[in-house]
Amino acid sequence: MASEEEFARHLAILITKAVEKSLPKEKFGILFSGGVDSTLIAFIAKKSGKSFRCYTTSLDEPGLKKGEDLEHSEKIAKRLGFELTTLKLKMGEVESCLKKTIRITGKNDVINVGVGATFVPACEQAKKDGIKVVFSGLGSEELFAGYERHEKAEDINKECLEGLKNIKERDLDRDEAIAKHYGLELRLPFLDKGLVDYSLRIPGGLKIKGGVKKFILRKAAVQIGLPEEYAMRKKKAAQYGSRIDSAILKLTKKRGFKYKADYLKSLT
Repeated sequence: MASEEEFARHLAILITKAVEKSLPKEKFGILFSGGVDSTLIAFIAKKSGKSFRCYTTSLDEPGLKKGEDLEHSEKIAKRLGFELTTLKLKMGEVESCLKKTIRITGKNDVINVGVGATFVPACEQAKKDGIKVVFSGLGSEELFAGYERHEKAEDINKECLEGLKNIKERDLDRDEAIAKHYGLELRLPFLDKGLVDYSLRIPGGLKIKGGVKKFILRKAAVQIGLPEEYAMRKKKAAQYGSRIDSAILKLTKKRGFKYKADYLKSLT
């Protein structure tokens, strides 16, 4: 069996190829959270000399804690020279965004709305900017064991495969519906067939190692040249890192509901 270094080295080659072959000639957008997935896509695109703009959505209300994704995205973009547009939502704007997300996706469950509400403002702005293609890191969590359920699984790769089988219904339908609504083409380099096939052959013990999820991906990112502090950054899910979930909770209480699910159903 290949060594850890060999797995990381080959993975770095495949990820680079997957991103490079999907890069359009015209300027494009990247849905950017400051996590290793989107940062790696942007880093490879930058090395390829392509023109792009990153988009980060976050709650930004005076008196409330700043979203981690916003804080890290701004820092990383400045250091690595990425063009960045931040979509800073005030509490008064969040409910409108939630309604729009539900209307576009046809889904009103807490996870889909929370994640989708970070996607909608970014795609809306990308369209205004004349962007036609947007990139997302979707698929990375499933391939490289980024979720808590992977940690709990007896067989990490079996859990990765099950997640990939369900990714269309769980995530892809939502994201494609939003992109399509704004006339955008969504590109997902982490779902490149060659990359997927190889990733499922990487031992689970290299995907979660020493308590670090997506360990082998992070190691490959460093080999590609991404600064280690960005490659190793632990990141919350989009709805938490953006503080959108916190906004939903506040609105739930404000509207007199006990549960977030009931509040979101009321917006349908």
